[in-house]
Amino acid sequence: MTRSDGDTWDLASSVGATATSVASTRAFASRGPDPLIADPYAVVLVEAVGLPHFVKVAHGEIDFDSDPLFGAQLMREQIAVRTRFFDDFLTDATADGVTQAVILASGLDTRVYRLPWPAGTVVYEIDQPSVIEFKTRVLAENGAAPSAERRTVGVDLRDDWAAALRGAGFDPAAPTAWIAEGLLVYLPPEAQDRLLAGVTSLSAPGSRLATEHMDAKALTGEWARAMTERARRHGSDIDLEALFYTGPRTPAAEHLQALGWQVRLLSTAEAYLANGFAPPQNELMAMIGDSGYLSARLG
Repeated sequence: MTRSDGDTWDLASSVGATATSVASTRAFASRGPDPLIADPYAVVLVEAVGLPHFVKVAHGEIDFDSDPLFGAQLMREQIAVRTRFFDDFLTDATADGVTQAVILASGLDTRVYRLPWPAGTVVYEIDQPSVIEFKTRVLAENGAAPSAERRTVGVDLRDDWAAALRGAGFDPAAPTAWIAEGLLVYLPPEAQDRLLAGVTSLSAPGSRLATEHMDAKALTGEWARAMTERARRHGSDIDLEALFYTGPRTPAAEHLQALGWQVRLLSTAEAYLANGFAPPQNELMAMIGDSGYLSARLG
């Protein structure tokens, strides 16, 4: 489904289904005697959404090793690198005394349930009301409890999410750890810039932000097309080519630097090496250029 202004979705359609896709991959990487990550809640959420393809992914029932783009092990390593980056960002921030975190477009993120949060930490999750309600209900029904104070903010990021966040008790005078995982590429360029400006306006000195860094090569559409074709080879109908906003945009790093943030970029190759994996050498890497991960600190 091609994106449009004011479009809607749930966890089984459009952008929402990409959250289910990522959760299914986390569940896949959490399987086996020596899993690369440990997300015990991902499979429960994927099963509750009920999309057959992603349930099969979560249970390791699809043969990805025959795929010409990349196989099962690289799939596990990719999601492990991504998950660990954002996990470590949050645990490092709270270890340094940051007691307030915000997960933008939280989807099926389970960090507030599975990370070892210090006492007194408040974690805000922002997403559409139906997504928040679904995750809260499913995890409660399965006996999961947050390991930090969890405050949900049911609002579309295209609306006045900042007012809704403050209304939930957010303190803009306190340093905050923000994450925007797998989000910016689904926003039009101007919406990305508004979001980062909104985050900055609510951030006290010492606040931190983590997101992906997208090289211009990754925004040509070639990567989205290749990933869409791979998904279809294995039975998924997600069309990333229609969901991504490709084309020119101000890189998040440049926009944040202009707003006063100190930015650090970690390339995909560096991120793999930091996790003990050999950097991928395949067609996909050529398509994404110097993409990787971004962390920033204000002041």
